[in-house]
Amino acid sequence: MTDDALREAMNRVRGEVGKAVVGQDGAVTGLLIALLARGHVLLEGVPGVAKTLLVRSFSQALGLRTARIQFTPDLMPGDVSGSLVYDARSGEFEFREGPVFTQVLLADEINRTPPKTQSALLEAMEERQVSADGVTRPLPDPFLVAATQNPIEHEGTYSLPEAQLDRFLLKLVIDVPGRDAEVDVLRRHAGGFSPRDLAGAGLASAVGVEEIHAAQRAAASVDVSDDLLAYVVDLARATRSAPSVQLGVSPRASTALLAAAKAWAWLGGYRAITPDHVQTMLVPVWRHRLRLRPEAEIEGVSADAVLRSVLAQTRVPI
Repeated sequence: MTDDALREAMNRVRGEVGKAVVGQDGAVTGLLIALLARGHVLLEGVPGVAKTLLVRSFSQALGLRTARIQFTPDLMPGDVSGSLVYDARSGEFEFREGPVFTQVLLADEINRTPPKTQSALLEAMEERQVSADGVTRPLPDPFLVAATQNPIEHEGTYSLPEAQLDRFLLKLVIDVPGRDAEVDVLRRHAGGFSPRDLAGAGLASAVGVEEIHAAQRAAASVDVSDDLLAYVVDLARATRSAPSVQLGVSPRASTALLAAAKAWAWLGGYRAITPDHVQTMLVPVWRHRLRLRPEAEIEGVSADAVLRSVLAQTRVPI
């Protein structure tokens, strides 16, 4: 399949998701970029803005297996990755796979479980494998974690540690849809749409696993000039010296930005990334990787504002 045919197939996913989710085109594009760049996504938004429906629709449009974990304070690591279970008939322990052994994992309200359980996802997200009882078991490919969290409710929640946040390629903020989009949502529900019946909404698979793998390889092969590499490094270094920042982005964040910019460029039909691609992806890729100084947070400074300032003050290669 040619690059153009692959790109058209991936873009069809947007149309399929649009049959179930209204007014979240940017989030759908972000999920596509994460898939192409072999990354994971943190979705942040108030309840009721279709975060769960978005992920379910996205996985169905890709024809991938999906599993959902509702994170709660009493969830144990074995409930995520799997555990050894004694088989009385054979007299031996056998490994029973957890829900992480899927292709799209929806980690719902990930910040409602303690760090010990959150850490059960670390190896899976970074190494695409699960180790138990000295045995390493590979996860399916493709594998994408889409985690949701509520930004306004803090009672009974646990902040994600930096090591966990750094595993997410993108943090997407899901806003309340505009007026026209919200009217369209009600119109669909009035017409009988049910979020529990995606097939009834006409949502079908637009691509297959082979096309996804081919698209991932094509996105990774997008050219990058030395000037663009230096631009990414200059942006990263600028975050480390920003006055409102206590901890700037790491080299891993730079590689994440490069991968996301490549995927965005490929989706747009470009053979090489441009400064525009880097600038577009910088905020969603880095907003969750900055640690602001306490006094800056008290003054209402946001990570997004710091990153926009860094973009404005860093020289752009011509």
